[in-house]
Amino acid sequence: MAKQKFSVDQLSSLILEEDRTGLSKAITLVESMLTRDREEAEQLLNKILPYTGASVRIGITGVPGVGKSTFIESFGSILIEQGHKVAILAIDPSSIQSKGSILGDKTRMETLATNPNAFIRPSPTGGTLGGVASRTREAILLCEAAGYDVIIIETVGVGQSEIAVKQMTDFFLLLMLAGAGDELQGIKRGIMEMADLVAINKVDGNNRQAASLARATYANALHLMPMGESKWQTNVVTCSAIKREGLNEIWNIIQKFQKLLKTNGFWDKNRNQQQQHWFKEIFTRQLVNRFENDDNVKAQLKIVQKQVENGEVVPSAAAKALIESFWK
Repeated sequence: MAKQKFSVDQLSSLILEEDRTGLSKAITLVESMLTRDREEAEQLLNKILPYTGASVRIGITGVPGVGKSTFIESFGSILIEQGHKVAILAIDPSSIQSKGSILGDKTRMETLATNPNAFIRPSPTGGTLGGVASRTREAILLCEAAGYDVIIIETVGVGQSEIAVKQMTDFFLLLMLAGAGDELQGIKRGIMEMADLVAINKVDGNNRQAASLARATYANALHLMPMGESKWQTNVVTCSAIKREGLNEIWNIIQKFQKLLKTNGFWDKNRNQQQQHWFKEIFTRQLVNRFENDDNVKAQLKIVQKQVENGEVVPSAAAKALIESFWK
């Protein structure tokens, strides 16, 4: 990463002044893996921390082709028209081989990209499990400090680790399609259980009847699932992002969700649990990094790996011996 143009204090001031250029540079800083940049990023995050937490964090996922970007374009525009400031952290898939990504969400959200009350930040996954960039949580805090009161996290798509999105957002929206064969085919029960709302998109023209049938199918499936600790009953709605139909209803549902959870105390409890999960995740990552970079471990690792490869010792025993040698 190129040398930072601004100091930590300058970046902090720019963010609190709601400067989008400063926000972009700050997110670039927290995404960096360089040691010096990580130290500066932590200083910056500590400075802006008192100004965070006031937003509604919305995770949006869905099957490929469901129209997530089009939905966010229309949904975000409606929210801005109502006086909100909207930040979109769009997670772009990275190539496993080249580590590159397309980062094309700004071209798919032309209206929001030019709106002064919107901020779009495409971030490469870097191969992170679940299609969530490793620094997305830090980016959320920076956007909140910059005055954005609605933060939308767009994921790559339905996968095995959508729980990663659930663990950093307040409201989890699952977008689905109607008329695509078996309506529940390929949709894991766990993803349905995590959803706070299921919205069937692209409901227009001849697709309305199919959407009505799909809505009934999803609703029946959801009624078989137990209510969560939040006491929120997941519902199913239909919408058309292109025609901007049903989007106000979705926002009203999100507001009802927020009111209920703040009243029964689950909103703060969920945020606190997410902070603890974040801490444990970072603690584990740093512990593993320190372990793997230890010179003695590196030397022993080659020997142990060869023993495992030759069938001289089982992997569990080899791992235990290596860890014990580190702590002596």
